[in-house]
Amino acid sequence: MTYSLRIIDLPSTERPRERLISQGARSLATGELLAILLSTGQGSGKLSAVGLGQHILNKFSEGQRDALAALRDASVHELTQISGVGPAKACTILAAIELGKRVLAAKASDQTVVDDPAVAAAILSTDLMWQPQERFAILLLDIKHRLIGTKVITIGTATETLAPPRDIFREVIRQGAVRAIVAHNHPSGNLEPSPEDIALTRQLLSGGKLLDIPLLDHLILGNGGYTSLRQTTKLWQEIPQGD
Repeated sequence: MTYSLRIIDLPSTERPRERLISQGARSLATGELLAILLSTGQGSGKLSAVGLGQHILNKFSEGQRDALAALRDASVHELTQISGVGPAKACTILAAIELGKRVLAAKASDQTVVDDPAVAAAILSTDLMWQPQERFAILLLDIKHRLIGTKVITIGTATETLAPPRDIFREVIRQGAVRAIVAHNHPSGNLEPSPEDIALTRQLLSGGKLLDIPLLDHLILGNGGYTSLRQTTKLWQEIPQGD
């Protein structure tokens, strides 16, 4: 690592904070936004804040990963494995990411009525569509099917993930939702439900009926497409939800 130019050495018109003030946050590269959060780099002769921000992105893009997608789900432990990132910097980054998620969810909840599987699939596509591991997520709705938020419940292997019904309904209740859509991805791109998918859906439909929290659909996403189990199976006729 040879990047040693400090932010203070840059002309004021090129410094990230000054550019954000004069031009807005959208004018900054992702590494520069991270630099503002980091405030300082690794010290004299090492990476500046801007250099450290880019270094973090490079680390999270290893293995042809999408750096922002990987960073979105990063942990404190993962961040502190990067030289120059201690617990304080890691917490600052993760707090900013979580704040961004909540702002986006709040904005969407004011506008989005989830009345079609395509709408639900679009909302969940960032979290599920192109992921190399199976992920199980829930889409949380109010009584009028307006979006409250989303939550990835579990992350599994390339071929398997586990989603205990108790964890799913616990999150629905904790978030104050009264309707839910569940979804997971198939990294293979095969959108056919497995026997395990069918069995879990039956469990969730039974639990939703018992708790009076209707399950509106179970989606499988992958390779740019999706399948709605509500549209392609008879499970909702077998276990009506009263939605």
